[in-house]
Amino acid sequence: MLKTRVITAVIALLVLIVVLFFLPARIAESVIALAVIAGAWEWSGFLGSKSTAVRAGYVVLIAALLAAIAVPFADQSLLVLQVALAWWLLAFVWTFFYPTPIPGAVRWICGILVLLPFYVALIELYRLGSLWLLFLLLIVWVADMGAFFAGKTMGKVKLAPQISPGKTWEGAIGGLVAVILLTVGRSFFVESNLAILLPFCLAVGAISIVGDLTVSMFKRTAGVKDSGSLFPGHGGVLDRVDSIAAAAPLFVLGMHMLGGL
Repeated sequence: MLKTRVITAVIALLVLIVVLFFLPARIAESVIALAVIAGAWEWSGFLGSKSTAVRAGYVVLIAALLAAIAVPFADQSLLVLQVALAWWLLAFVWTFFYPTPIPGAVRWICGILVLLPFYVALIELYRLGSLWLLFLLLIVWVADMGAFFAGKTMGKVKLAPQISPGKTWEGAIGGLVAVILLTVGRSFFVESNLAILLPFCLAVGAISIVGDLTVSMFKRTAGVKDSGSLFPGHGGVLDRVDSIAAAAPLFVLGMHMLGGL
């Protein structure tokens, strides 16, 4: 299983590099949209309906919203990201009360709140520069890897046992320590104001944990372990981007407020 996970991760990373740095902008943005639409198909599996028509209808709805936001992008993107930040803060509170019943209509709405801002944030970052998008991904990946190794070696106190029994507070702290090391390490190569950058990156790392827990909450409600099987050893699109979906809107909003990093 570990070998499969590593091979899949390496291939996915190579594809990501090609998309971000070598493809024409229009094609790269189309690939981002397709990834979000694939995530919409997986989210449709959380809706509580086995009807293919219902699932397809949800995908069409998400695709239509992506197309609608792409036209007046600059005017609407900031509002979408602000709504997303409010949603993720609400989701953070929600995780403390799980298990709670999640009505079908709420599942439809929450999917939109996850997927639409995710698309907006990724496109914003890509247009600002692929290196910014790569930096966001590094924060989330490092937080995830730090949490994994710290949790394996020191984890005792469960973080959210009703949602994800394998996650621990020690792992979460380890992930944030890894983010600190990444941020400080970056400052040796890129001029940075650590007094601003460090707490900002920690906040991005922390909210990425909320994204992971929130999508896990919906998976548990739907009775599935993984959202899909597109990535061997890793699961589906949502299994790979749940943390990024929460972190990306905050990252972009922070860049707007701070005037860059």
